[in-house]
Amino acid sequence: MKQRRIGGESGLEVSALCLGAMHFGTKTDEATAFAVLDRYLEAGGTFIDTANTYAFWAGTGEESEALLGRWLSSRGVRDQVVLATKVGALPVPLDAPWPQAAEGLSREVLTRQAEASLKRLGTDRIDVYYSHIEDRHTPLEETVTAFGDLVARGTVRLLGCSNHAAWRIEQARALARQLGVTGYTCVQQRATYLRPAPAADFGVNPHVSDELLDYVRSEPELTLLGYSTLLGGALSRADRPVPEQYDHPGTPGRLSVLGRVASELGATPNQVALAWHMHSSPSVLPILGVSSVAQLDECLAAVDLELDSHHLEQLNSA
Repeated sequence: MKQRRIGGESGLEVSALCLGAMHFGTKTDEATAFAVLDRYLEAGGTFIDTANTYAFWAGTGEESEALLGRWLSSRGVRDQVVLATKVGALPVPLDAPWPQAAEGLSREVLTRQAEASLKRLGTDRIDVYYSHIEDRHTPLEETVTAFGDLVARGTVRLLGCSNHAAWRIEQARALARQLGVTGYTCVQQRATYLRPAPAADFGVNPHVSDELLDYVRSEPELTLLGYSTLLGGALSRADRPVPEQYDHPGTPGRLSVLGRVASELGATPNQVALAWHMHSSPSVLPILGVSSVAQLDECLAAVDLELDSHHLEQLNSA
């Protein structure tokens, strides 16, 4: 699989597609998850994404990390993968209202939860550690310095943030520069080919904004990663309705163009959508949410799909 560097020149080499493990151990059983992971690794995939919250709504939030730990141990492949996880969004207690009861990004939470994630994953390091959602209650300096200390100790290699406003990301990165500690170089945000309705409400999991795209485009050391890129199959399956945030008059036309380009290229709409992310400016590294080897294989083919300027113009102007 093609590779790319994340986190700037001093960052890490990873595969062009990242495998998301949100439902591994809950909705996706262990045997299926292991099969998907094995196939991903066989195809040259090296980048795996999880969180200490996956999937608390169907269990405890420990399931995905724990399953990945068992897979890494049983296959002996820890040094072949770049492992990303997240902190800050787990509700405390689990049945408390979310996101109001999210654990937050205090020094105590970051230190304790990093150790818990390391234990579940069966590793001595987290390659990419994300602040999962914003925490406006903890002083930003406390969060920034606590993350910086994790890097300084060798517990974490790169830092990232997810579901943050562009101005908040720059505020944190500027503070890190001022304090002389490591700052965020990876940004993970909801991103898909469809455009959201102008007043769409995504709660604390916002769709990537034009402002954030412009910000990442101007900062070469920042890498943008996209989740929910395929909208759970809604780009290609008639039985999967388009989420309400994307259900507006412009969507049918955009889906039509996606289908037309896919037909011209002998590809699927999902493959074209993934290739579009990778060919965009800024380039978006897609995080795959798959529940079978067949779904994974479809997505893997997107890496070698070339979109020329004519196809990109059609897709962008729809």
